[in-house]
Amino acid sequence: MQLRLPTSISEAQRCLAEGAVPIGGATLVWAAWQRDGFPEQAVSLRNLPEATAVGPEEVGGAVLLHRVDATVPEALHRAASQVGTGAVRRTATVGGNIVGSTLRDLLPAALVLDARATVLESDGVYEADLSEVVAKRQLLLGLRWNTPLTSGYTKLEGDPGGPPPLVVAAAVQSGGTGPGRLRVAVRDGYEVLSESTPYDPDADRAWTALERTDLGGLPAQARDTVRAQITDVLARAAG
Repeated sequence: MQLRLPTSISEAQRCLAEGAVPIGGATLVWAAWQRDGFPEQAVSLRNLPEATAVGPEEVGGAVLLHRVDATVPEALHRAASQVGTGAVRRTATVGGNIVGSTLRDLLPAALVLDARATVLESDGVYEADLSEVVAKRQLLLGLRWNTPLTSGYTKLEGDPGGPPPLVVAAAVQSGGTGPGRLRVAVRDGYEVLSESTPYDPDADRAWTALERTDLGGLPAQARDTVRAQITDVLARAAG
């Protein structure tokens, strides 16, 4: 297998046009390739500046999880820091976790940040809705968002061999001249739910509004975790 390492968007597009298969840290695809056979060509974006940026309002798809530090909002930082083991975080990428994984630990955090996805294809680069990128398993060049007032992330302990542990992320977004919004995303099993409501500093009223959405149908423990998370982020936003 030839591994191609483009250093520009145009070079990366040429790799894709010539049939190279996207590869990140290979933590998810290596076993499948060993079983089913390796492609003739693979392409990694790890040398592409647009895919390796980390900042207060952006993260590249090829960024290794251990590099997602406190520069980014708390929800995304905490999500990346709790994926797997240290060895996994030193090889797995943002794009691989969000698009290539069935667990998608970072997806709830990206959703509450109202992140915009940038997609790389052989014929161009464009912005797309994050849910569409996940559904179509597109090549994620990076994410961009507006800095939230506050954000938070909770991941419960899971049972060995059991379903994925519950994940709850929340963020309060500024509304400019308006009151802004409270966004909440939950991974329950393998499903991810995302809802939002106009900002209200009162946690009980905020939960009452969210309870009318699909979040109200979550199991009791999940609902309690959501309430605790929104209480925390609303208190920090007000204080």
